[in-house]
Amino acid sequence: MEQTRVLFVCLGNICRSPTAHGIFLRLVEEEGLAERILVDSAGTHAYHIGEPPDRRAQEAARKRGFELNSLRARRAVEEDFERFDYVLAMDRSNFEHLRAICPTHAEHKLRLFLTYAPDLGVDEVPDPYYGGTAGFERVLDIIEEAARGLLSEIRRERGI
Repeated sequence: MEQTRVLFVCLGNICRSPTAHGIFLRLVEEEGLAERILVDSAGTHAYHIGEPPDRRAQEAARKRGFELNSLRARRAVEEDFERFDYVLAMDRSNFEHLRAICPTHAEHKLRLFLTYAPDLGVDEVPDPYYGGTAGFERVLDIIEEAARGLLSEIRRERGI
C-alpha cells in the first residue's frame, strides 16, 4: 500500500506547522487512514531545532482536543522534496525559502497550505508568535478548515 506523505512548514516549526501537523494527523487517524497518510512538520529556519511546540500553541490546541507535546522542531531540507508528496508552506515567505531549496523536478509538490481553504479569502496562515491567545485561536480555525480541504483533495487525487 503506497503512502501519501505530507509536510507542513512554517518559520521555526513551533507554532503553525506543528499545529497543522497535529490537527491533520488527528483527522487522518479519525478517518482510519494513519497507515496510508504520513504527516510531519518542519521550519524554514533552525531557531528551535529539537524544541517542543510553543506552550501557547499547545494550550490552544489541547483545548480543542489536539495534542502537540510529542512533536519536536526540525528544519526543512532539500531531501524533504524527495520524501514528501505535499510540502505545504504556511505563508509566502516560507514558500520562497522552500522554493530556494526545492529541486526543479519537485516544484509541483510545493504549495501554500491555504490553497486547500479557498473560501477563507486569505492565502497565508498568520504567525501568532508575537500576539495573544486570540491569534492562536484564529490559527486553529484557519488550519482546521484547510486540513479538511487537504484531506478531501488527497482522497480525490489518490483515490483513498
